[in-house]
Amino acid sequence: MEKLFGTSKGAQESGEHWLTVSDLMAGLMMVFLFIAIVFMMITQQENDKIKDVAVAYQQNQVAIYEALQQEFKDDLDKWGATIDQETLAFNFQSPDVLFANNETRLSAAYKDILDDFFPRYINVLKPYRDSLDEIRIEGHTSSVGLRGSTETEAYFYNMRLSQGRTRAVLEYGYALMPEEADWIKANIAAVGFSSSRLVMKDGVEDAAKSRRVSFRAITNADIQIKRILESN
Repeated sequence: MEKLFGTSKGAQESGEHWLTVSDLMAGLMMVFLFIAIVFMMITQQENDKIKDVAVAYQQNQVAIYEALQQEFKDDLDKWGATIDQETLAFNFQSPDVLFANNETRLSAAYKDILDDFFPRYINVLKPYRDSLDEIRIEGHTSSVGLRGSTETEAYFYNMRLSQGRTRAVLEYGYALMPEEADWIKANIAAVGFSSSRLVMKDGVEDAAKSRRVSFRAITNADIQIKRILESN
């Protein structure tokens, strides 16, 4: 046993063996402490990066909103439109002006609005393109369907209606700016939400305001945060 451990009975009695074990434990504790500190530093660096992205996202969100507001402030009332600062959604909320009842064909009045709005909208967002994930043209309806339809039938009827309307808007806008055709195809999507995002007032559906078409600028902050997390 003495050959294996290299310690004589006298050394054990003098405490030299236990002193060596104590030193070993202290050394291991220092290693674990060092690893913990390094881990905490890396975590803090990740948190700082995410915080920086969040701050930049908020500043970018405000800048885009202010740019849209400045560009269209004199047009909002006459177009029956609003700009939501939280979602950056440019909402056209006069359905009777946009489309005929149960139609996907653009009205003449809405074409006139798009002739003015669409090129200006694309140009306002040009300085922010690197921070955008996509621009989404969103179609929304009320929950009302055709007479005699069930709730489910109404939902899917309105899904087709909202999808057809946003596609019509995108096709029209696409034709207005052939010089931006490649960018529009790569970055603008047409989505129909049917009645899934109703506008409520005092807990009751506001059918008129629920029928709307929105242009929504979606930033890529969440993608940047995901890249930060995946790079470590």
